[in-house]
Amino acid sequence: MRTQMFIGGEWTPALGGERLDVIDPATGEVFATVPAAGASDVERAVDSARRAFDHGTWQHTRASERAGLLRRIADAIDARADDLADLETRDNGKPRNEAILDIADAAHTFRYYADMAEEPTIQAVPLPDPRFTGKVALEPVGVVAAIVPWNFPFLMACWKVAPALAAGCTIVLKPSELTPLSALALADIVAGAGLPAGVLNVVTGFGPSAGKPLAAHKGVDKIAFTGSVPTGSALMQQAALDIKRVSLELGGKSPLLVFEDADLDRAAEWILFGIFFNQGQVCAATSRVLVHESIYESLLGKLVSGARAIPIGDGKNPENKLGPLISAAHREKVERFIATGRRDARLITGGGRPAHLERGFFLEPTIFADVPTTSVLWTEEIFGPVVALRPFSSEQDAVSLANASRFGLAAAVFSRDAGRAERVAAALRTGIVWINCSQPAFVELPWGGCKQSGIGRELGRWGYENFLEPKQITTFVADEPLGWY
Repeated sequence: MRTQMFIGGEWTPALGGERLDVIDPATGEVFATVPAAGASDVERAVDSARRAFDHGTWQHTRASERAGLLRRIADAIDARADDLADLETRDNGKPRNEAILDIADAAHTFRYYADMAEEPTIQAVPLPDPRFTGKVALEPVGVVAAIVPWNFPFLMACWKVAPALAAGCTIVLKPSELTPLSALALADIVAGAGLPAGVLNVVTGFGPSAGKPLAAHKGVDKIAFTGSVPTGSALMQQAALDIKRVSLELGGKSPLLVFEDADLDRAAEWILFGIFFNQGQVCAATSRVLVHESIYESLLGKLVSGARAIPIGDGKNPENKLGPLISAAHREKVERFIATGRRDARLITGGGRPAHLERGFFLEPTIFADVPTTSVLWTEEIFGPVVALRPFSSEQDAVSLANASRFGLAAAVFSRDAGRAERVAAALRTGIVWINCSQPAFVELPWGGCKQSGIGRELGRWGYENFLEPKQITTFVADEPLGWY
């Protein structure tokens, strides 16, 4: 377990000597400390990445060599999968079986972008004037500030690092202060695979003292951020001062629509998974559930019995499906939402702390019914195991309620009528729509949203192009003079 920052190919403490505690959410106990970086440490990291980009070899490395290194990283992730999953579970609290899936997805992400790195980066473009030829060269954007959240620490880091490396960028990665350890493990893996010094740097620390100076640094060409709307807005304002490139994957209040012809047993299972997976700490969690009035009470009964059967406890126990929330402060925040919701909606199960768990930051899976559209349960991203339900009467009503949100990340539709499902999917104003499922994420498909859910896309070709600048190259090939004068 690495507990120092990684800058310029070396493991290093913070220049000021400050450190921060790493807490196991299942026990509330400190089990490691890491450097708490300040502006001077960020300066070192950005300077290292800047030198590696401007004067190093990485962006000019042959595509086959770059792809080979990404595949070695994937192989190393696979080889250390068990240890990485253990680390992620202890750092984040998520059930270990879910952590194993995250690690496997991370390895696949590196292999996917290794293949993409081998594709041609110069494309000929036919022009209407035969005296000219045109081509477009795809070049790396430069130094990337990658700032990732605590809910999927290793996977989200790889979603940014892998395509950025494939494109030839250099990176300063700043993980959440709540979950820094797997980012340091990634640096260890990448260094072991032979990545040149300075191409990937990892600084650990708090947002105000490390994240803010990183985003503000004039040596950074692009900010790639996943996190909250307020932080994303602040980063966007900061980036505007230097006209930095920005991609933001922010919050969500994703609707899930259940029509009267849906398979209720399957819908109930996906609803429970869509909100209680990863303790509801998922930006795309389907936390607003709209149910046709004819099946509303029947579905509520299935959800209550299902929620009460979910095993809750330390994620290190493979039997548990619901682990702790990330921190005491975050649990208290979620509990304030629940307390407010009790005043204007019907609490049908959960809402408290599990009686059998005295330590850790656990919270029962919580379901509210008959939630008004004005309730904070309906309008605000809670980021916890809390779901809000209300009935609808028609397809038009359902779509209107679903779209009436400042967020636009994801949505889900449940219906046996394929035509209806496709029609509703087209009408929903979100970046992602799932039909008869909730929460699958594939590296091959774009991930991101509209409205206040963000700008740009991660994953797929779209995620790769986030880290590339297209350059037009036009050549005059005719023998005759232009004849301008």
